[in-house]
Amino acid sequence: MNDRRAGAAGSGWADGGARPVRTGADITATTAVRYALVPAPRLSLDTVARLSGLHPDLIHRFVALGLVDAERDAEGHLVFDPTAPAVLARIQRLRTGLCLNYASIGLVLDLLDRISLLEAALRGRGTRSETPPWT
Repeated sequence: MNDRRAGAAGSGWADGGARPVRTGADITATTAVRYALVPAPRLSLDTVARLSGLHPDLIHRFVALGLVDAERDAEGHLVFDPTAPAVLARIQRLRTGLCLNYASIGLVLDLLDRISLLEAALRGRGTRSETPPWT
């Protein structure tokens, strides 16, 4: 669901892959490139399940649906970004608050991410919208 694509876990790069991490909004033409010196921390499935309060099977389903980004480590276990519990909490809020099914949650998450990028671009240009941000 997210625009970021990560490589193998523990490979030494901030995004887990063998490429530089782009900083800044993808909308702008100029982006800075930085290289991570320390591997990004990863969370195991059990840790994410404990922190989010969800069953591991439900998290597996979210990964299969593409709602949460996960990778496989060297042993084949799922590993997650440290932001995964927050993403799972957002999914649960959409599910319970708006009574959305999981397919529509994916669409809503994509739209909310796009709105955030557009608002960040507006703030970067000095233009502000009069309404508060959606998230």
